[in-house]
Amino acid sequence: MTANSTDIDYAALAEFRFALRQFQVFSEARAAEAGLTPQQHQALLAIRAAEPDEATVGYVAQRLIVKPHSASELIDRLETQGLVRREPTRSDRRRALLRLTPQASEILSDLSAAHREEIRRLQPLLVEHLTRLT
Repeated sequence: MTANSTDIDYAALAEFRFALRQFQVFSEARAAEAGLTPQQHQALLAIRAAEPDEATVGYVAQRLIVKPHSASELIDRLETQGLVRREPTRSDRRRALLRLTPQASEILSDLSAAHREEIRRLQPLLVEHLTRLT
């Protein structure tokens, strides 16, 4: 916002942030229903969306905007739950690629379908708010 921002500008920003927060609350609730924390859900999504040779702990740390040791602990918990497995790379045995297990893929598929549906529902509202902000 600039010094010349109007009440309408502030209202538009507030409404946009509220809509984002509503989506976040929706997402957190769906993750919990699936037995995941929001960060676990986000990590599974990041691993699934990564190029096959990019899905590393460092990549997950970058995508979740956390420190590498925090991402490593998160991956350890997902591995203990049977949702992720580490595969050493052929070129560097110290580096491991992350892979989803079939159970994780099924959970993520269900969560993603619910999220796409919610995004379709919210899209007109989000577009309206974004348009008002620009």
